Amino acid sequence: MNHQQIEQLAKQWIVDAADGPANPRVQAIVLRLVADLCKAMEDLDIQPSEFWKGVEFLTNAGKNNELGLLTPGLGLERFMDIRADEAEARAGIEGGTPRTIEGPLYVAGAPEAQGFARLDDGSESEQAETLFMQGTVYDADGKPLPGAKVEVWHANLLGNYSFFDATQSHFNLRRTIVTDAEGRYGFQSIMPKGYGCPPGGSTATLLGLLGRHGQRPAHIHFFVSAPGQRKLTTQINIDGDEYLWDDFAFASREGLVPPVTRVEDPAAIAARGQDKPFSSIDFDFHLHREVDTAPSAQVERQRAAA
Repeated sequence: MNHQQIEQLAKQWIVDAADGPANPRVQAIVLRLVADLCKAMEDLDIQPSEFWKGVEFLTNAGKNNELGLLTPGLGLERFMDIRADEAEARAGIEGGTPRTIEGPLYVAGAPEAQGFARLDDGSESEQAETLFMQGTVYDADGKPLPGAKVEVWHANLLGNYSFFDATQSHFNLRRTIVTDAEGRYGFQSIMPKGYGCPPGGSTATLLGLLGRHGQRPAHIHFFVSAPGQRKLTTQINIDGDEYLWDDFAFASREGLVPPVTRVEDPAAIAARGQDKPFSSIDFDFHLHREVDTAPSAQVERQRAAA
């Protein structure tokens, strides 16, 4: 069967078979996806057993809540970022802090702090490297933004996130920091570790069949927002991680790997109220003003809420 015949069949199933009002957008998307899937079945000679194995795989991935992990693992979340960058460029929006993927592990409602927050609950302090991170949020004109919200979340030493890991305290390693009068934010936490997809899970299984690993470098997630500015979804990766430029989720980008400074000077240690050396990261966020000609930077998707 050729592609034109397949397109005609798909139209019969999705469009011509409708006997009531249809949502035009949903209809157009389903028509395209069904037609393209049928073309792939024909072109690749996908057998019924292979097809149903695929359905079984997606069913299990849904049961295991791994579809949000498969999406970045297959490059789809990165592709959405590429399209968003292109759309902003067409609207004349360029520069600023690069966006990158959100991932599936954000939780709404993290406690809010003014200017500075401690993220960790202290349970891993003895084993972890203490991290201080600080910077300024700027608008498109390079002016500091007081009152901007910096939402931050990252993994613990086992590569696990609070809420999804019931052994961690409520909102461990998650906060919302409101910038001070000079647009500054800062936090104390622990240096996060990289992690891999759940062993034996749907994502790890598929990546293995594709000859790929499922490892992520150590990283810290951010939402940064302010009135009149486009919301920024981004993350920084920790310099020196072995998977820094080999992230299974394709989230590493130039401009998002700030230097990590090891602070060993006794006076500097004491000034931070510490009793041992720590790491420090300086990183500024540069936002864009909202414009009507660009698609919304607010992504509507189902997210966890504690």
